[in-house]
Amino acid sequence: MSAFLTTLIWVAIMLAYAVPGFLVVKTKMVKATAIPAFATVLMYVCQPGLTLYSFNLADYTPQLLKNMGIFFGIVTALQIAFLMFFYLLWKKKFDDVKYRIGSVATVLTNCSFFGVPILQALFPDNQNVAVYSMMYFLSMSLIGWTLASFIISGDRKYISIKKILINPATLSIAVALPLFLTSTKLPAEIADMATVLGKMTTPMCMLVMGMRLATMKIKPIFTDGMQYLTVFINQVIFPLTAFAIVWFMPVDLELKQCLYVMCCCPVASVVLNYAEILGQGQERAANTLLLGTILSIVTLPVLVLLMNV
Repeated sequence: MSAFLTTLIWVAIMLAYAVPGFLVVKTKMVKATAIPAFATVLMYVCQPGLTLYSFNLADYTPQLLKNMGIFFGIVTALQIAFLMFFYLLWKKKFDDVKYRIGSVATVLTNCSFFGVPILQALFPDNQNVAVYSMMYFLSMSLIGWTLASFIISGDRKYISIKKILINPATLSIAVALPLFLTSTKLPAEIADMATVLGKMTTPMCMLVMGMRLATMKIKPIFTDGMQYLTVFINQVIFPLTAFAIVWFMPVDLELKQCLYVMCCCPVASVVLNYAEILGQGQERAANTLLLGTILSIVTLPVLVLLMNV
């Protein structure tokens, strides 16, 4: 029950961060045209800071590195399996962008912006858990910039080595991972900067969501059955499937718990970022993202009850 209450409190706090964003746009203190700039800062400044912060917290051990590799392999396989299932299931309906966005939104979760503070709240005495979130984010980003972008756009050019190697997630981890592997800690001043930027990700993510919500009609968020189905698959079916598969594997309990919590996180904000970059399905992605984030105040704490922490 303590895990349920801890998760509930943190999700409520994260949702509260969206309120100022909603108000500044609604009162026209910030123009809606400025929202993409905030999203850019989030993706290209705050997220790399979170990566450096997370790896700098962890202490390298051969066992942790092995667990990170196992974690990355499992979560990548799970995401690809789900993504391809819904791609094949809805492929004939892809003329309608809602099915393309739905296919992607059933799988990608807010594993870093939501995941890191949730993991740190559930495991306050374990500084290593944040690196699992970064491995999940790396996996999700590799899939997002390639398979997910292909599904949304229909353009095969996104299935390329270049897209796999050159994206914000891989570049930031390319800097952080060697430091982690050599047990090199950042100088205090740089570590403080990475900490501040890293801890900005959750408030910034939720502020951007609040800003987007202020520009949208409320009714379409809550009246579309396809959006509820997408959120249900992402925030209930996907994590329960992961739970059933991983819980009986002969791997460390810490790895299982972290992976399950990451899978329980709501629809990823990057779904909207990809839609905006590709210029397709932005409204559908925003509606699904907002609905999933709002409903996570129920789904995430309830599902965490299944986990014995």
